[in-house]
Amino acid sequence: MTLHWKLVIDATDPLAQVDFWAEALGYTAEDNSALIERLLESGAVPEALTTHWHGRRVWRDLAAVRHPDDRYEEATGIGLGRRLLFQRVPETKTVKNRLHLDLHSGPGQRDEEVARLVRLGATLLREVKEPGGEWCVMQDPEGNEFCVQ
Repeated sequence: MTLHWKLVIDATDPLAQVDFWAEALGYTAEDNSALIERLLESGAVPEALTTHWHGRRVWRDLAAVRHPDDRYEEATGIGLGRRLLFQRVPETKTVKNRLHLDLHSGPGQRDEEVARLVRLGATLLREVKEPGGEWCVMQDPEGNEFCVQ
């Protein structure tokens, strides 16, 4: 049996992280507004858990991006495939990631991709050249490391 999974990433600003990663990966920001409205109307959640963002109601402390080709639950907007979920935490990142994303650009396009990601708010930390390959180590706007090959 295979398992359904998502990668959860701690964030101080989940909505800003969704903006960055949706653009960086070409993913879609999940739209949970129908679910949120139903839960608010039924009194199951307080309005304080929500905010408005890009013209719709969203969770204040949780936001996700999903691959645009993957299935999702229409009633909730929750993705059922490749998905990153950002959850608000009170502390900032303080140590190196134990898990990171590797982004694969097209042949000969790494430098162009790195420049695009920097324009989106990423930081280039270093270029690595080893016998097994070359890549760039970067950080997203909150300091989470990722690599671009």
